[in-house]
Amino acid sequence: MEIEFDAVVVFWRGPAPWHFVRVPEERVPTIADAAAHVSYGWGMIPATVVLGSSTWSTSLWPKDGGYLVPLKTAVRRAEGVEIDSAVTVRLRI
Repeated sequence: MEIEFDAVVVFWRGPAPWHFVRVPEERVPTIADAAAHVSYGWGMIPATVVLGSSTWSTSLWPKDGGYLVPLKTAVRRAEGVEIDSAVTVRLRI
Protein backbone atom coordinates (compact mmCIF):
# COMPACT_ATOMS: atom_id res chain seq x y z
CA MET A 1 0.00 0.00 0.00
CA GLU A 2 1.22 3.49 -0.81
CA ILE A 3 -0.21 6.79 0.44
CA GLU A 4 0.87 10.40 0.04
CA PHE A 5 -0.04 13.37 2.19
CA ASP A 6 1.00 16.87 3.19
CA ALA A 7 1.91 17.60 6.80
CA VAL A 8 3.83 19.97 9.06
CA VAL A 9 6.98 18.94 10.92
CA VAL A 10 6.61 18.85 14.71
CA PHE A 11 9.18 18.39 17.46
CA TRP A 12 8.77 16.02 20.39
CA ARG A 13 10.85 16.91 23.43
CA GLY A 14 11.37 13.70 25.27
CA PRO A 15 14.35 11.94 26.78
CA ALA A 16 15.39 11.35 23.16
CA PRO A 17 13.98 14.25 21.09
CA TRP A 18 12.61 13.55 17.60
CA HIS A 19 11.06 15.38 14.66
CA PHE A 20 7.87 13.89 13.22
CA VAL A 21 5.04 14.43 10.82
CA ARG A 22 1.57 13.28 11.86
CA VAL A 23 -0.40 11.12 9.44
CA PRO A 24 -3.66 13.01 8.67
CA GLU A 25 -6.76 11.61 10.38
CA GLU A 26 -8.42 10.68 7.09
CA ARG A 27 -5.48 8.34 6.28
CA VAL A 28 -5.41 6.58 9.67
CA PRO A 29 -8.16 3.98 8.94
CA THR A 30 -6.31 2.75 5.85
CA ILE A 31 -3.09 2.32 7.82
CA ALA A 32 -4.92 0.74 10.77
CA ASP A 33 -6.36 -1.90 8.41
CA ALA A 34 -2.86 -2.76 7.20
CA ALA A 35 -1.50 -2.79 10.76
CA ALA A 36 -3.18 -6.10 11.51
CA HIS A 37 -0.92 -7.74 8.92
CA VAL A 38 2.38 -5.90 9.37
CA SER A 39 2.54 -4.46 12.89
CA TYR A 40 5.12 -5.67 15.37
CA GLY A 41 5.67 -4.84 19.07
CA TRP A 42 3.97 -1.76 20.56
CA GLY A 43 1.87 -1.24 17.41
CA MET A 44 4.82 -0.09 15.32
CA ILE A 45 4.29 -0.37 11.56
CA PRO A 46 7.31 -0.80 9.26
CA ALA A 47 7.31 1.62 6.33
CA THR A 48 9.44 3.07 3.57
CA VAL A 49 9.22 6.85 3.53
CA VAL A 50 9.91 9.27 0.68
CA LEU A 51 10.36 12.98 1.38
CA GLY A 52 11.78 15.06 -1.45
CA SER A 53 14.66 13.09 -2.96
CA SER A 54 15.26 11.10 0.24
CA THR A 55 14.02 7.55 0.85
CA TRP A 56 14.49 5.60 4.08
CA SER A 57 13.07 2.73 6.11
CA THR A 58 11.52 3.37 9.51
CA SER A 59 8.43 2.50 11.52
CA LEU A 60 5.28 4.52 12.12
CA TRP A 61 4.73 5.24 15.80
CA PRO A 62 1.18 4.91 17.17
CA LYS A 63 0.11 8.02 19.09
CA ASP A 64 -3.31 9.20 20.34
CA GLY A 65 -5.26 7.08 17.86
CA GLY A 66 -3.09 8.10 14.91
CA TYR A 67 0.44 7.60 13.64
CA LEU A 68 3.65 9.63 13.63
CA VAL A 69 6.37 9.36 10.97
CA PRO A 70 9.83 9.92 12.49
CA LEU A 71 12.17 12.09 10.40
CA LYS A 72 15.84 11.18 10.58
CA THR A 73 18.28 14.01 11.19
CA ALA A 74 20.21 13.21 8.00
CA VAL A 75 17.00 13.41 5.96
CA ARG A 76 15.93 16.70 7.55
CA ARG A 77 19.32 18.22 6.81
CA ALA A 78 19.43 16.89 3.23
CA GLU A 79 15.93 18.22 2.51
CA GLY A 80 16.26 21.51 4.42
CA VAL A 81 13.37 20.57 6.73
CA GLU A 82 12.87 22.29 10.10
CA ILE A 83 10.17 22.52 12.76
CA ASP A 84 6.93 23.86 11.21
CA SER A 85 8.11 23.09 7.65
CA ALA A 86 5.29 21.97 5.34
CA VAL A 87 6.29 18.73 3.60
CA THR A 88 4.85 16.10 1.27
CA VAL A 89 5.40 12.54 2.48
CA ARG A 90 4.88 9.27 0.63
CA LEU A 91 4.58 6.06 2.67
CA ARG A 92 4.91 2.48 1.48
CA ILE A 93 3.57 -0.03 3.96
